[in-house]
Amino acid sequence: MKQVVASRQMRALEWNSEYLGVSRLQLMENAGRGVAHEIASRFKPEKSQVTILAGLGGKGGDGCVTARHLACSGFKVSVVLVGRPEDIETAETKRNWESVRLMRSTVATSSVQDSSSLPEIHANIIVDALLGIGVRGRVRPPVLQAVEKINASKGFKVSIDLPTGIDPDTGEVQGSAVKSNLTVTLHRAKPGLAKARKHVGDLVVVDIGIPPEADTYSGPGDILLVQKPRPRESRKGDFGSLLVVGGSETYSGAPAMVALAALRTGIDLAFIAAPEKTAHAISSMSPSLITLKLSGEHLNPRNLDAIAPMLSKVTGLVMGPGLGLHEESAEAVDRILELAEKAQIPVLLDADALKAFSRFKRGLKTKVVLTPHAGEYKILTGENPPDDLGTRIEHVKRSALELESVILLKARALKGSFDIISDGRGVKLNSTGNPGMTVGGTGDTLSGIVGAFLAQGAHPFEAASAGAFLNGAAGDFAASERGFHLLPSDLIDWIPKVMDDPMSHLRLRRP
Repeated sequence: MKQVVASRQMRALEWNSEYLGVSRLQLMENAGRGVAHEIASRFKPEKSQVTILAGLGGKGGDGCVTARHLACSGFKVSVVLVGRPEDIETAETKRNWESVRLMRSTVATSSVQDSSSLPEIHANIIVDALLGIGVRGRVRPPVLQAVEKINASKGFKVSIDLPTGIDPDTGEVQGSAVKSNLTVTLHRAKPGLAKARKHVGDLVVVDIGIPPEADTYSGPGDILLVQKPRPRESRKGDFGSLLVVGGSETYSGAPAMVALAALRTGIDLAFIAAPEKTAHAISSMSPSLITLKLSGEHLNPRNLDAIAPMLSKVTGLVMGPGLGLHEESAEAVDRILELAEKAQIPVLLDADALKAFSRFKRGLKTKVVLTPHAGEYKILTGENPPDDLGTRIEHVKRSALELESVILLKARALKGSFDIISDGRGVKLNSTGNPGMTVGGTGDTLSGIVGAFLAQGAHPFEAASAGAFLNGAAGDFAASERGFHLLPSDLIDWIPKVMDDPMSHLRLRRP
């Protein structure tokens, strides 16, 4: 049980695997073949009869594949689909159900729609392929009665991935759960299995072909991890609000790009605190932007009285874009961070705020993401990012640990095209993006996307990993439409498409 994977992370890995060219159908095939191998290694075909109870989700598809491989090995197999075939939930499961249904000579198939139709189980091997990691809570009829029949059987019980009825992450059982003799879990053990040993029996982990890169490169699954569902009864404020502190007498566009990208990512409100003249210019860019007009030509400590009340209203803070390098601004950055720490608001520091932070850098007592490019990284750490990718990864990892933050080192001006994200323990690489994104402002859209995820409660490492993928993918879509002659606003227009269909970037990438 040294390596475990939570259920939400497992789903993300499956998405990332498909993005890397290994489809969920392939993963299902490998899962079923692995389960069949474990059964065949323990029992002789001529002395065995196997009954597989299959659900309507992905685990049911794993069971159908198991049936096919066991039949190929000479086992006598029957598959009982618990539910109506027309209600099968995934295309992969439907395809494998149709396959075993057509194996009329070697696999007996049937479907039951209610508990009264469940057959008695006389097989000496019973496979639990009912409910997988996506289902929690009490098991309901007719699956409940199927669980009870499995437990009442005298046969050897095998569960795919985890016994039906067990919470994959907590091991909790509400009501009934299958008591297995053998659990064949997929890819890695699930945390709940260690806490539900009396239901698990012997535990075997089988490799289903998920590429290691699915865990180390950001992809569509990383967006899945940070997306908040939007039920119909959602209200204003449910999806976070972001304060952007930035802008100066020279730069007005940067904080506006941050706020607009955050709004497109899905937050409800975006506020920009900027010097008065700059704030007026920002207000004219979009009616969606709410500005807090600060006294003076640049951020200064006297502005704290205006900013402090906002920190009690918002759920995230981005600081730095277009801020300028005035001594007073650096002092104000430090003071604002102290307020954010007290309010426990997650913070993203970019651009000039990173340079200010480098003067007094310390571990902050709140969630922090730092988004430097190579030059800012040198100012932040005192060292250039190493040219060798492996050495660079270790350097970023060490720096993140020292600063007690998540660092997203942007690939611009670095050898190699990978963004590097680390929280000091884990590391993610991101390969989306293109040369057209050297234009000023694409770093600001990245800050807005990551800031929005932070404001919605995402873990900083997950927010940065998803944000890097999303920003780069939006840039790739914009480049496919306009070539490398991009504006940062072009990326903002593509954010919703990638959010709604993260896998669409795979189709763009294919020749």
